[in-house]
Amino acid sequence: MTEHSADAADESRHLAEADQLWQESWYADVVTPDGAIAAYIRLGLYPNLGAAWWHVAVVGPDRPVVVCQRTDLEVPPAGLAVSTEDVDIELVVDKELESFTVRGTMTGSRHPEATDIYDGRPGEPVRLALDLTWATDGTPYQYAVTTRYEIPCAVTGTVTVDGQQLRLDGPGQRDHSWGVRDWWSFGWCWSAGHLDDGTHTHLTEVRAEGGPFYAGYVQRAGEVSPVARGSVSEDADAHGFPHHATVGHDDLVTEVEPIAFGPILLRSPDGRVGRFPRASARFRAADGRPGVGWIEWNQPPAPGAE
Repeated sequence: MTEHSADAADESRHLAEADQLWQESWYADVVTPDGAIAAYIRLGLYPNLGAAWWHVAVVGPDRPVVVCQRTDLEVPPAGLAVSTEDVDIELVVDKELESFTVRGTMTGSRHPEATDIYDGRPGEPVRLALDLTWATDGTPYQYAVTTRYEIPCAVTGTVTVDGQQLRLDGPGQRDHSWGVRDWWSFGWCWSAGHLDDGTHTHLTEVRAEGGPFYAGYVQRAGEVSPVARGSVSEDADAHGFPHHATVGHDDLVTEVEPIAFGPILLRSPDGRVGRFPRASARFRAADGRPGVGWIEWNQPPAPGAE
């Protein structure tokens, strides 16, 4: 094993540490090759806050934004199943580092505009069902500096919104992390792109004091190149939604065009509010190779803000 080899044993839950913001999360996304429909899910367990977070977004150009955003669920005593009156989900590692499935039903909301979520507009209630499987389509990649791994995937399955079944077969990403995560103290940009020639890209730029710091890879056909020199730049509108980004992975530079946003407002235990715009996106390498994927920004509150 190398320092970037993921351990199959880490697919299971980990013992919590004492920090209030210790968390363990499972994240997964998918986008159809034409970018028409995309989705992501995230289950975050915060045992020291006594809460489980469950976030889902289904997005696409010229589509309303469908979300389920809950931060008040109970932490399951074991496993990755949560069942309440309006959220009934299960995340299953079918085979360690090879296959991961998310199934469930839940009540969500439909919003004409992504900005409605930031502006507090409640949206129209919808019933949402998921049946999606992420099959590893590359090499699982363990971060060297933190407890986290990323896996490029081929995704198959369906999302059903108020009885309308949407087929979501396409590239995607999943990750699993555990440790202290303070969303409100520093920002970052995370992206995972999948080019049409089979190249997978991933980069995280951590925008902390003393940074920025980078982690990520470029991989294709079993060859994995950890990123040594990263770079990210973006524009942003009044809501903090970037409309273009340039992501550098050493010698590979990709231009990223967000397609559709499924944002989150993040409220800290002490009342601070951060913004978390994430979007399905088109990726294009400098040599013209196209692809699709997801990109996100963590935008913490300004110092002293409430």
